[in-house]
Amino acid sequence: MPLLPGCEPMRHDGSDEIGVLISHGFTGAPQSVRPWGQYLADRGLSVSVPLLPGHGTRWEDMAVTGWQDWYAALDHELHLLRRRCRQVFVGGLSMGGALALRLAARHGDAISGIAVVNPGMTFPRLQGHALPVLRHLVRSTRGITSDIRKEGPEEIGYTRVPLHAAHSLRTFFRLTRGELPQVTQPLLVMHSRVDHVVPPSDSALILRSVSSTDVTETVLENSYHVATLDHDAERICDDSHAFITRLAARKTARDGT
Repeated sequence: MPLLPGCEPMRHDGSDEIGVLISHGFTGAPQSVRPWGQYLADRGLSVSVPLLPGHGTRWEDMAVTGWQDWYAALDHELHLLRRRCRQVFVGGLSMGGALALRLAARHGDAISGIAVVNPGMTFPRLQGHALPVLRHLVRSTRGITSDIRKEGPEEIGYTRVPLHAAHSLRTFFRLTRGELPQVTQPLLVMHSRVDHVVPPSDSALILRSVSSTDVTETVLENSYHVATLDHDAERICDDSHAFITRLAARKTARDGT
């Protein structure tokens, strides 16, 4: 299937010193985080923003994918960045944030830091309990894209959520919650005060569960869920760039190179 306009992955080969892998969210596309990636690329960093399997075409294509496919795609991009760059950072929006955290839990010191925006980590209880049966009776439900406070921007994504994929997402969140104590890298969590898709309590869960000692929390006061396209997009870009450059400089000084 042809890609929806704007859903193309982004890759920028910049510095051999710093690489950044950024993931979009569930039913979304690279378009939602492209300005974030472009900001970092414009400052000389190597950046990869892949299109996750099943995304960017039609929701029926996503119905035959699951968390293993989405995670494997990011894991592959991480290995490519690690071959090119001395230090690699990971980040993501919503489900993309959860994927980034699992990468960090699994890869340890190979990842230098994590920056996430409105990371998802739980599934609505009532809907979640019904999914194992409901997904065999109903193929999809209404979409969750474009929770944006700012007038004008629109998030490109599916207008329907395939329930088989939603069930897989619920499983993935449960697995990742159990791995959060294995996250030890420096962590920047940026979350909106008001979010109609992911509750801010998910960020609180992450902050109290990880083992990281270098932790920064930024509350986004003027954005909803897709904050990377909202009023606080500039702050996300500035804060994450400052976070990355601070850590990269510290490691360079420590290594004496």
